[in-house]
Amino acid sequence: MTAKVIDGKAFAANVRAEVAAHVARLKAEKGITPGLAVVLVGEDPASKVYVGAKDRTCQELGLHSKKITLPAETTQDELIAVVQQLNADASIHGILVQSPPPKHIDEEAVIRAIDPRKDVDGFHPENVAKLVLEDPSGFVPCTPAGCMRLLAAAGVETNGAEAVVIGRSMIVGKPMAMLLVAKNSNATVTIAHSRSKDLPAICRRADIVVAAVGRPDMVKADWIKPGAVVIDVGINRVDDATKKSGYRLTGDVDYADVAGKCSAITPVPGGVGPMTIAMLMKNTLQAARQLTE
Repeated sequence: MTAKVIDGKAFAANVRAEVAAHVARLKAEKGITPGLAVVLVGEDPASKVYVGAKDRTCQELGLHSKKITLPAETTQDELIAVVQQLNADASIHGILVQSPPPKHIDEEAVIRAIDPRKDVDGFHPENVAKLVLEDPSGFVPCTPAGCMRLLAAAGVETNGAEAVVIGRSMIVGKPMAMLLVAKNSNATVTIAHSRSKDLPAICRRADIVVAAVGRPDMVKADWIKPGAVVIDVGINRVDDATKKSGYRLTGDVDYADVAGKCSAITPVPGGVGPMTIAMLMKNTLQAARQLTE
């Protein structure tokens, strides 16, 4: 069996084109430019790369981008004060505080300080509730939203399918499960995690496996039912002396091992990653519309 490669770059380009067209229309018809503010605390190299990518994408699609970089010693009160200023800024429709912040910052408190109408990450309790209630006015976390878009674009049938989500974070695992079990998806969902007994056996039942656990190459071919669809959310740096950078990127799925067993699979890089930023732009557009109606 030769697996179909689900090309996240191509599907993300489609989403970006849709967003750019809607942004241009919103500007022309109402004079409104969707605005996204990204706040970075500290000098984490990976976070700086992500923030830079978000800023560039905003500019490419015609959104207003505001990038705020704060020193690592910024206090929690100072960070929340910045968030509150952005809440009050009419030119900003989406607010994102780059994760993870320095250890002295209570990330949950910062998330709760964001106006839920501007919480384009979808992490505020109000948006979590709207996800569970299937309220379309809420914001869905970008990575799970991107995964669902990939499944639909690749023609994967979720109705009646058995899905296993490996990982239970609020960023990916739990919202992914909610999206798969929702009325417009109708999958039967198991959330698996590090304490699950016989994880390979659980995965072997699945028509759809979503790996979001943060362990490089953990999912092997003998975990996968023949013909299953595999969505690999993991992005892990693994030391590799043959690379100029000294490392290579790999997912949570052993791609070379699994690709011969499944019917479709996302690569790393180039799978879920590009969709995450594309869906962030889509959420920012949604926020601008809802705040200016």
